[in-house]
Amino acid sequence: MSIFLISLFFILMFLGIPVAVSLGFSSVLTLALFSDIPLTLISQSMFSSMNSFIMVAVPLFILAGNIMDKGGVGDKIFNFANSMVGWMPGGLGHVNIVTSLIFAGMSGSSVADVAGLGVLEMSAMEKHGYDKEYSAAITVATSTLATMIPPSILMIVAASVANVSVGKALVGGVIPGILIAVVFMVYNHLYCKKHKIGDRSKFSLEIFFKSLLISIPAMLVPVIILIGMFTGIVTPTEAAAIAVVYSTIISLTIYKGFTLKNIPRLLINTTKTTGTILFIAVTAKSANWIFEFDGLPAKIATSITSLTSNPVLIMLVVLVFLVVVGMIMDATAAIYIVVPILLPAVTSVGVDPLFFVVFLVLSLALGLITPPVGVCLYAATSVTGLRLEQIVPKLMPWIIILIMSLAILAVFPGIIMGPLNFLFPI
Repeated sequence: MSIFLISLFFILMFLGIPVAVSLGFSSVLTLALFSDIPLTLISQSMFSSMNSFIMVAVPLFILAGNIMDKGGVGDKIFNFANSMVGWMPGGLGHVNIVTSLIFAGMSGSSVADVAGLGVLEMSAMEKHGYDKEYSAAITVATSTLATMIPPSILMIVAASVANVSVGKALVGGVIPGILIAVVFMVYNHLYCKKHKIGDRSKFSLEIFFKSLLISIPAMLVPVIILIGMFTGIVTPTEAAAIAVVYSTIISLTIYKGFTLKNIPRLLINTTKTTGTILFIAVTAKSANWIFEFDGLPAKIATSITSLTSNPVLIMLVVLVFLVVVGMIMDATAAIYIVVPILLPAVTSVGVDPLFFVVFLVLSLALGLITPPVGVCLYAATSVTGLRLEQIVPKLMPWIIILIMSLAILAVFPGIIMGPLNFLFPI
């Protein structure tokens, strides 16, 4: 049953049928052909999967990100990042990285980073001597930081599916996200120095503090979210609701990027994005039911552990698998399908479920920037007019950096678990 479902799913997906429809149709047809289970049970299971308080955080964080994106926040963050690191060699490249890192803590969406803030970043870089292809490549690469830094939408979904603490999973992505951003800056510095590209702005303490003061209200969003969850005052869903209210207030009163009449459009855009995610979620529920009925998770676990019982080697194997899956499947769909299958296997050899969730999301982030389904890569081609073959060669070093960083995390899981164990002692 599982083999038939997966095969049919990929055939339909490669024919251009939407992921959710492909998954749902494959599941229903598999049940109709291979079992006498009433389909009404599956529909009830699909509905119950969405009856979750924690999943309410997803549309709320998406809405907060849309408000910040349209509320005039992006250019303020960009100016602050420019005043902070624009004076360094490869200045605007560093600004691109730091801006994406900060904005990731507000939007939680990689696509929003490319399609919204990315336009401003790429335009500024081109005006200061960076070639268009490199500007697009660094913008696409840094968009992956939004999957690592809270409030990452993918991290919330993965934690919910794996039944681990959403708050801890969100916090778990902070250190890897910052470390990868630092490695990105090192590569950008070396690249720009070698090719002698990019102007540098003069550092001004006055401009730095002025831009800092202007951007503080926006940068308080991730601070409010993290402190609220650190202290246990609010749940992730309540933190998301607070983020919506706070971002609306500062966007309307301080940055004045939109007015009340723009709110219906923001709600519509949020609904569309949320609908896409949750449609995949409900159809994936039926597929997971079939996998469990077929005993697939246990079989996969046995196959993996028969290769080795070393958790490091297993996580390296899992990394390769996730990179391939991320390249050919939507990240949200991959989470709903892969987590129930792989989680029993990795936990059976002593891998912490929380570490696995964070590692999985970071690994699937590669799929956002690689063909054939890299949504961030296609977003960059749309806003720049460049073709894939023009961006991908300049993007490859960034992809290699990400893969090497993930391999290091697999070998040294303490990079993720150390801070978590310190902040959340058992």
